[in-house]
Amino acid sequence: MNVYRAQQIRNVAVIAHGGSGKTSLMDAALYDSGAVNRIGRVDDGSSISDYDPDEIKHNQSINLTVVPVEWRNGKINLLDTPGFADFVGEVMAALRVADAALVVVSAEKGVEVGTELLWRQANKHDLPRMVFVNKLDRENTSYDRALESLRSHFGTRIVPLTIPIGEQASFSGVIDLVANKAYSFSGDKATEGDVPGEMADAVQRYREQLVETAVESDDDLMAKYLEGEEVTDEELRRAITAGVASGQVVPVLAGSAAKNIGIQTLLDAMSEYLPSAADRAPTDAAATPVAFVFKTIVDPQKGTHSIFRVYQGTIKPDSHLYNVNTSTDERLGQLLCLRGKLQETMTEVQVGDIATVVRLNKTHTGDTLGAKDTEPLPPINFPQPVYTAAVHPKTQSDLDKLGTALNRMLEEDRTLHVDRDQETAEMLLSGMGESHLEIATERMQRRYGVEVLKRDRRVPYREAIRKKARAEGRHKKQTGGHGQFADVWLEIEPLTDGEQQYVFENKIVGGVVPKEYVPGVEKGVAESVRQGFIAGYPMVHIRVALVDGKYHPVDSSSQAFETAAHLGMKEAVALAGPTLLEPIMNVTITVPDANMGDISSDLNTKRGRIMGMEPADEGLQRITAQAPLAEMLHYATDLRSMTQGRGSFTMELSGYEEMPANLQQQVIDAHNKEKEAQHAHA
Repeated sequence: MNVYRAQQIRNVAVIAHGGSGKTSLMDAALYDSGAVNRIGRVDDGSSISDYDPDEIKHNQSINLTVVPVEWRNGKINLLDTPGFADFVGEVMAALRVADAALVVVSAEKGVEVGTELLWRQANKHDLPRMVFVNKLDRENTSYDRALESLRSHFGTRIVPLTIPIGEQASFSGVIDLVANKAYSFSGDKATEGDVPGEMADAVQRYREQLVETAVESDDDLMAKYLEGEEVTDEELRRAITAGVASGQVVPVLAGSAAKNIGIQTLLDAMSEYLPSAADRAPTDAAATPVAFVFKTIVDPQKGTHSIFRVYQGTIKPDSHLYNVNTSTDERLGQLLCLRGKLQETMTEVQVGDIATVVRLNKTHTGDTLGAKDTEPLPPINFPQPVYTAAVHPKTQSDLDKLGTALNRMLEEDRTLHVDRDQETAEMLLSGMGESHLEIATERMQRRYGVEVLKRDRRVPYREAIRKKARAEGRHKKQTGGHGQFADVWLEIEPLTDGEQQYVFENKIVGGVVPKEYVPGVEKGVAESVRQGFIAGYPMVHIRVALVDGKYHPVDSSSQAFETAAHLGMKEAVALAGPTLLEPIMNVTITVPDANMGDISSDLNTKRGRIMGMEPADEGLQRITAQAPLAEMLHYATDLRSMTQGRGSFTMELSGYEEMPANLQQQVIDAHNKEKEAQHAHA
C-alpha cells in the first residue's frame, strides 16, 4: 500500500437503508481500482466487504468494514456500514471518523426509513455528503422518481451530477453534467464519448438545475450567473466543491453496482468534490502522533485488531504510543491495511489515514493513543440498548467458557451490554433488537464454542401486604436428645412510607424471649421477606414486630427461633391480604406525527398511561407514558413494526404498583408450576 498525504485521502462513510447495494458498490470499486481481479458478489458469499460468516449466512452487512480504494493518485477509505437498525452502533463508529458520507439509495424504492434515520445522523456530525442512486438497471426504476423522492425529503440542495443513459434493461452508461460527456461501461473500462443527440435537451435541463444550486455557494459566481454570463466548467467545479463542503449542495450520481455502471464516475466525483482529511481538520504530519481507535475486531485465531484513524503526526511500525484512556504504554508492531479479510503491510500511516494494528494489550474502541499529555479525543456516542433477554449456558462446559466469550463479544460490539440481575440470578444480555442478540449468540457458538439459551427476562415483581395481621409461629421437635423449641408472635403491617422497604422491631417485654434469641427471630423474618410467600419475590413496604413468645431453657436455640419466625411470617402474611406489585416504567417515545394514533392505541393495549405529548426535532412528536415492564419486554420490535423503524424510545424504572388480580394469578401459577418441576427433577 502506497503512503498518502492527508490532502490525497478521503474518509467516506457509506450509509444506506438495508438492501440498497452498498456492499456491491464496494466490490465494484475495488475491481475498478485494480485491487482485485474479479468482482465479489454478496449473493454467493464472495464479497470482499461482507466476508464474516455471519454476514454470509444472513446475506447482510453486520460489521463496519474499511475498504481502501486507490484512485486518481489518491486514496478513498470507504467505510462500509450495516443498513439495518440493529447494527447502528457500527454506523456511529464510521460517522465519528469520516470526513464525508456517501448515501446509497435504491432506484426501485427511493428514500426509505433507514435513509431518513442515517441522514439525520450525518447531520449531527455535520458531514458533507453525496448520493448514489443504485440499481438503475432494474425493472420499474426511474432516476427522475428517485431524485424527486430525495428532494421531497431533503430539499432542493439535492442536484444531479450525472444522469443515466437509457433506463432499466437498456441502462448502459452515464452523462457527466459538468464535463458534458457521456461514459459507457464494459468490465472495468469506461469509454468517453459525446452526449447522444436525443439527450441534449435533458442534459441542458439537468445542468441548469446543477448550476442554479451550485452558484449559491459563491456570491461572485451568483452575480455573474444572474447577469446572464456563462459559468465555465472550472468555475462550476469550484462551486460544487465549495457547496458540498458547506452542505449547500448534495450531488447525485447514477449507476448500477451489480452491472458496474457509473462506479468509476462516482469514484472520480468523490475524489474531486468531497473534502479531504486535510480539509476537515488541521493536519501536521511532523507533529507528535495522535490516533483514535474506532473499531475492534476480535479474531480467536489472529488476535485482536484495533482499527484507528491518525489525527496528528505520522505513525510507523514498532513505535510506542500512550493510551490516555487506560494509562498504558502500547507498542504498535506491524501496521496493516485491511480490505475485508485481506491485509497488506504499511510502511507508515500519515495524518488523516486509517490503518490497523494487532494485539494491543489495553486498548479498546473509543481510546486515544498519543503522548502522556495528549487530551482524549471525543468518544463515539453509541446508542443505549433497547432490548434485553436472559441467557444461560446450555451445559457446564458452556458455563466454564461463557465469561471469556462474553468479554470478547463486548470488546468488539459496544452496543452489547451484559448484566447480572442479583434478584433473579439471571444473566441479562442487552442490545439493539432481537436480531442483534440472535446473531450475537450465534457468534458466541461459532467463534468460542459456547452455546447459550435465550429467553424473556424474568420481571422483578415484588410482594406486599394490604393490612395488619398477627400470627403465631411455633416450632417444636423432639429427636431423642435435646429437642428444638421456639414460640413467637409476630405482628405485621404495611409501611406507609414508600421509601422504606422493611423494618423489624423487637417489642418483647419481661424476657419472654431472651435477648440472645432475638437475632435468630430477626434472621428468620429477614429471610422470609427476601424469599416472599406467594410467588417467590421479595416483600416490600412491610413492618414486622416481635410482640410475644415462649422459650424452653434446654431445647431453645437461635436456630429454633429462626424457624419459628419463618412459620409465623407464613401465617401472618396469609392473613394480611398479600398482593403482587409490578415494576412500572417511565417511557419516552419519539415518533413521526403520522404514527401517534397507532402508538396511543398500542399503549392502551399494554395497560399504559400517556402522561404528555410535545413536538420534538425534525417534525417528530415525543410521547411520555408509563407502562408495566411485563408489557414492554418486546417493545423495541413492536415500535419498529408500527413505525417502519422511524420510532425510538427510552425506558427507566418509575416505581411499583399493584397488579390486576387476574394477572397476579398467572404469575403465581407460573411460579408454582416451576416449583413443581424443580421438585420433580430433585
